[in-house]
Amino acid sequence: MHVEMDNLKEKTAKGIAWGAINNGATLMLNLLFGIVLARNLSELDYGIVALITIFTLIAGCIQAAGFSQALANLKPPTQRDYNAVAWFNMIAGFSLYAILFLCAPLIAWFFQQPALTDVSRLAFLAIPISAIGIVPNARLWIELRNREQAIASIAALLTSGCCGVCLAWNGYGYWSLAWQQVIYITVADIFKYYFTRWKPTLPIDFSPIYRMFNFSSKLLLTNILTVISQQVQTFIFGKMLHINVVGQFSQANKWNTMGHSFISNTMAQVAQPVLTNADNEEGRQQRVFRKMLRFTSLICFPLMFGLALVAHEFIVVTIGEKWEPCVILLQILCIGGAFIPLQTLYQNLIISRKRSDIYLRLVVLQILLQIILTLSLVKLGIVAMVTAFSALNMLFIVCWHFALQRILPLTALDVLKDTIPFTFIAAVVMLTTHYATLSITNLWLLLLARIMMAAMLYLIVMRLLNVAILKECLQFIRKKQ
Repeated sequence: MHVEMDNLKEKTAKGIAWGAINNGATLMLNLLFGIVLARNLSELDYGIVALITIFTLIAGCIQAAGFSQALANLKPPTQRDYNAVAWFNMIAGFSLYAILFLCAPLIAWFFQQPALTDVSRLAFLAIPISAIGIVPNARLWIELRNREQAIASIAALLTSGCCGVCLAWNGYGYWSLAWQQVIYITVADIFKYYFTRWKPTLPIDFSPIYRMFNFSSKLLLTNILTVISQQVQTFIFGKMLHINVVGQFSQANKWNTMGHSFISNTMAQVAQPVLTNADNEEGRQQRVFRKMLRFTSLICFPLMFGLALVAHEFIVVTIGEKWEPCVILLQILCIGGAFIPLQTLYQNLIISRKRSDIYLRLVVLQILLQIILTLSLVKLGIVAMVTAFSALNMLFIVCWHFALQRILPLTALDVLKDTIPFTFIAAVVMLTTHYATLSITNLWLLLLARIMMAAMLYLIVMRLLNVAILKECLQFIRKKQ
């Protein structure tokens, strides 16, 4: 048992390390390409593409149907299981593309944006292409082969980013964003097939689908609702506000998502497989989960609060003064975004306990609250709606915790001990940095000064307090050098 636990620790540490490399590289490349694209594109371009994102993401959920998580909960999944899921995904993906292709004029009519007809038909190509790569991606994820996932993701991002920038420079506007999405999925699929050396075979046997359906169907509905939860504001804004306002919100939300997804995706690459494998000893899952909570809190609060701190100078210096109206939206979103990685951990633990029903009910509740809040505050403007949305993200973690308590003994006091110190220290460090740098007027200098001062202060405080999770991270890094 001791050897098995050490193995799990090693796999988790390696998975997190490669996940961090992957998401760190993704963050930097997205930052670079995002700056270049934002300087060459307008609010209209971002607004147009933002309006069709919800349809692409929902279709992606339907084609995947929750089977990646269902496969992860099989110990182990067989070739027959993988084959059934692959054929189901591909049939669903191509069918959905045909439906959305025909519905494109209706989408354009609904948002009163004629350009949506043609551009959506291009963007929706990502759906069948993505369907082809779901099983290879699931294999890499289940086997914790994060190194290969990192290479595929970085190669796809470099290729698609360069293509998007070239198109934007040549005046293709929103088409550059649509092509960027399609090229990214295509290149990522090619690499994942290369690494897994897997391919679907005949005959087609859907019997494993029926066996997994009870679990995966709840995840399917939950994943769709999660997408709605993440995109509902853009959808409402697209119908009720000017397209340029949608573009400003899309820009702010892009940087916010880029920040918190760095942590969420890093942990999600290991959380469910590791938590599923840690369920064979009393108290083991709690210990693993609490350590993940501490690691996530160590990173996500200074990262997201820090992004809020430098939002103004970052936006103006990098993508220009034309995007300055999105600064306040970015700052508000970042405060709520700091809590999203913690919610992701709760969700992975609940799924690893095979309680997709609880996951489903909570996501439904969260969406209903988001829609009610957004619609009730429309007259107060976009800032009020975004503030309510972020506050809900912060407070809803309480619901996730009390739902988890029904299936796993984990006290609120334990969670507060694992998270609140990092929240408080990060907030104090950012406030101190803000007031200490107020006299700096040059925006480039202010941006650099705030980043360096905040990072140094946070690390100094963590070392002075002798924070255990930081020591473990540093020991792991030294061990690998």
